[in-house]
Amino acid sequence: MSLADNLSTVLASISAAATRAGRDPGSVRLVAVTKTWPAEIVREIVNAGQRVLGENKVQELLGKVPELPADVEWHLVGHLQQNKTRKVLPHCALIHSVDSADLARQISRLAGELGIIAKILLQVNVANDDVKFGFPVSEARASLGELIALPHLEIHGLMTVPPYDDGLEKVRPHFIKLRELRDELAAAHRCDLPELSMGMSHDFAIAIEEGATLVRIGSSIFGPR
Repeated sequence: MSLADNLSTVLASISAAATRAGRDPGSVRLVAVTKTWPAEIVREIVNAGQRVLGENKVQELLGKVPELPADVEWHLVGHLQQNKTRKVLPHCALIHSVDSADLARQISRLAGELGIIAKILLQVNVANDDVKFGFPVSEARASLGELIALPHLEIHGLMTVPPYDDGLEKVRPHFIKLRELRDELAAAHRCDLPELSMGMSHDFAIAIEEGATLVRIGSSIFGPR
């Protein structure tokens, strides 16, 4: 199968999962994660109509931006080191992986210097996994009031990366917890947090059932790295 065929299959699976959950398929967007794949390969899915691309590493994103059409919407989905923030901000429609209050403050300050508004998600470590980045749930609760007041930042929702588990029903509680936390925070701060970035190639259907609006899928489109 071609990459365009793989993309079509993934989009059909996203639509089917949303329909099963009683959701509008248009309420879920695919972020095609291009990690390690060169621009000439990625161009195949762009030519097939995919316009939202995700990168894990800043240097890879910066290298691919000039090689692909200007209307591609780039999302940073991997850990952001603070010394690379200024470089990536002008090129990112959405940063999924803001994992500390210090990083959020830095993004707001640099965005102000650049004359832009940075759109971000807060990455929350809902599983308390020692090997994952993200706000602990308690810190997300404690920090949101300050962070939504930062002047050059828009917080659009939450993101999580649960521990990998072949038993998909073991992953579902993490997605439920993120959705419930989002609802709690939105109500407590009377703010709109529309996005839930959760679900990857092996578990995106369950993530959609539990409210994902952004699913980050790479290997189901491009194959194993």
